[in-house]
Amino acid sequence: MNYQETIDWMFSQLPMYQNKGKKAYKEDLSNTLLLAYHLKHPENKFKSIHVAGTNGKGSTSHMLASVLQEAGYKVGLYTSPHLKDFRERIKINGKDISKQFVIGFIKRNKHFFEKHSLSFFEMTVGLAFDYFSKQKVDIAIIEVGLGGRLDSTNIITPEVSVITNIGLDHTQFLGDTIEKIAKEKAGIIKKDVPVVIGETQKETTAIFNKMANNNSAEISYADDLILKDYATDLLGSYQKNNAKTVVQTIAVLNSLKKFKVSNNYLIGGLKNVIKNTSLKGRWQVLQNDPKVVCDTAHNKEGLTYTMEQLQQENFDKLHIVLGFVNDKDLSSIISLFPEKATYYFCKPSIYRGLDASVVLDYFKAKNRFGNMYKSVDEAFNEALSNATSKDFIYVGGSTFVVAEII
Repeated sequence: MNYQETIDWMFSQLPMYQNKGKKAYKEDLSNTLLLAYHLKHPENKFKSIHVAGTNGKGSTSHMLASVLQEAGYKVGLYTSPHLKDFRERIKINGKDISKQFVIGFIKRNKHFFEKHSLSFFEMTVGLAFDYFSKQKVDIAIIEVGLGGRLDSTNIITPEVSVITNIGLDHTQFLGDTIEKIAKEKAGIIKKDVPVVIGETQKETTAIFNKMANNNSAEISYADDLILKDYATDLLGSYQKNNAKTVVQTIAVLNSLKKFKVSNNYLIGGLKNVIKNTSLKGRWQVLQNDPKVVCDTAHNKEGLTYTMEQLQQENFDKLHIVLGFVNDKDLSSIISLFPEKATYYFCKPSIYRGLDASVVLDYFKAKNRFGNMYKSVDEAFNEALSNATSKDFIYVGGSTFVVAEII
């Protein structure tokens, strides 16, 4: 198989959360552990930082990778989902995994994958760990896919564990309260491994403290300890929280004496995240006149920040291109969206995309008006043709909407 055929096989042959939702979610780590054994335990052959959380874990992971790259280390970065190309998920020093490595890995292990019915996510984690091991990275930043306790990435023993924050997202898998979700994410806390919590929340503090205590894991809260704001090239107002989480994580990493990151490298890394890692879709300005911004925020906590930042912009008229996945609880986010805007409703072109007519009807009932379009492209182009140079266009609601326009 060539690269495209290999990727098509991975996407279509096996359940994939990005497309299938709950059907792709595995209830234990047995397959991942089986795969790790089959691959001769690559997860034990490189150092890592493990990053979980409802919001900000992707940005935090990219920031950490950027800082460590600035300090001269060879840094692996595993994140999900991708926006354009599958290979975005697995990088070393900002460069995507090669097509040849992906093809070779699937070819060598295809029989094993089929025999044990591995999920898309399980084999992708195996691919990342095998790649980082063979490329001999100094450290890898590993972002949790979903939750923590049962996530396929949770077979590593990292130098530091990081939990950015807890919000109500993916409740059909992780539980329907902040406390239940916190317990799932706290599953990445390991024995004698320090853990950094990004944001102190009254519902989660006792849960995290107890889990850390049970594991003799030193726990620290970044928002309590890091009082100054740090500049970053990621423009979202919410990034200041992620930057503080990174600063505290690097401080903990330095204290372990295995890595040395100076303050200059820390500051430089935070200011060069996009250059060092090619991160996209986080309050990304696509053009000016009219100003067009896209953001992958898709739950209440994330959208609260982006909608607040939106209101701080200067514009004549606001145009919002919006689409969601079909498990999105619109009632939890509708109040965040402004009434004074023209909406362009669309369905992201994935299996889980929510029909635009459903979104239009719901928003219309809540005094938010617009039209629906056959595709994200059509909705975006209509917004562009309607907007004057002094207007503002926001594109979002789902990672998969953003993926189609960048």
